[in-house]
Amino acid sequence: MKNILVPTDFSPESRYAFEAALQLAQRSGGHLLLLHCFVPPIDSNISTTGGLVGSHGLNDVYVLKSLQAVKRRMHELMDQARELAPGVPVHELVLTEEPETAIPEIVRERNIDLVVLGAHENTSWTRFFLSSHTEQIMREAPCPVLTVKHPVNNFDVRHLVFASDFSAEANQVVPTLQQLLGLFPDAMLHLLDVVPSAGHHARALEAIHAFARRHQFSHYEPDVFDAPRVSTGIPRFAEQAHADLVVMLTHGRSVLSHLLQGSISESVALHAAPPVLTVHV
Repeated sequence: MKNILVPTDFSPESRYAFEAALQLAQRSGGHLLLLHCFVPPIDSNISTTGGLVGSHGLNDVYVLKSLQAVKRRMHELMDQARELAPGVPVHELVLTEEPETAIPEIVRERNIDLVVLGAHENTSWTRFFLSSHTEQIMREAPCPVLTVKHPVNNFDVRHLVFASDFSAEANQVVPTLQQLLGLFPDAMLHLLDVVPSAGHHARALEAIHAFARRHQFSHYEPDVFDAPRVSTGIPRFAEQAHADLVVMLTHGRSVLSHLLQGSISESVALHAAPPVLTVHV
């Protein structure tokens, strides 16, 4: 988790993500790439690098002024990074592309290890369009994505929750869990399964203990939580356990499949209070 990408739209949530990423980079000895995506009007003559192409109309002048304002705000964030985390290298990048297109490309081209994304907490249908952008990035980014919705003044993980059904797919998150436990050696690992009723407890606990033995996790807490829906049970457990970080697997589905089936991990990432790290299967 050393090569970290932080998209920003200058919202409070993206600022929270930036500050959390700086703290992670301090722990891991990593560095940050701060990205802003500016999408000019269709009829402008702005190239993908931000320069003018062809005639210079009023619309183009407006766009150039906007890009200059973006640059100023990026420089302000760079100055703040030097104050908050003076030892962390931070680079900036401004692209004239949609973030849903730019972010997966940058992850692949620059071998990004982690995307840290500010997310608007999805509390009502009025947030649908805001949250749908976050969900698309979570689905398509070919690396783990950390979503942050609230200020993280001291990103010291004491309670680390891995929520799963502990099927064979869960084995794929083990390297990430080991990395996190290396960064936060004092963390208690909560292995959580959410089930509909008490009748499922014995089987869930058996799967949790088998997972822990298989991967030699000795310092862990087996947790089985009753809830009618997994997507609501995980945030409720995270609140009760005072979780500092929730880790989940996610599937990179197509948009149509996502709308038909829904995604538990993406729902949790938008509803749970602590930061949520999603890892692709």
